[in-house]
Amino acid sequence: MQASSAMLQKQLYAIFTTPAGAIEPVLANMEEHLAFQVSLEREGVLYAAGPMWSDDEKTWEGEGLVVVRAGSRGEAIAIAERDPMHRSGARRFTVRPWMINEGTLSIRLDMSSQTFAIL
Repeated sequence: MQASSAMLQKQLYAIFTTPAGAIEPVLANMEEHLAFQVSLEREGVLYAAGPMWSDDEKTWEGEGLVVVRAGSRGEAIAIAERDPMHRSGARRFTVRPWMINEGTLSIRLDMSSQTFAIL
């Protein structure tokens, strides 16, 4: 890690979530799951989340990625366990520590129209 010591070194946690079986239980828990995600966002815990498309970029088979701010991998696991998808057994998850070193985030804010875009 010495080579990246001058970089950001922001520690986050990636929660990889996959269907435990058929897609129907995933779809049945979607509304409650999304409400949970929004609550994490409001608390400042959620960094980013969304579906993982198939390799051909045409279908969704129930997989997702959730990146959270947490003090440890154990805390990130506790967050994942609270997700209605995981509580119901519709999805399984794994948690991996993820350190952000490089990248950029650009936001355009147009004041005249009071609109913004993530570039």
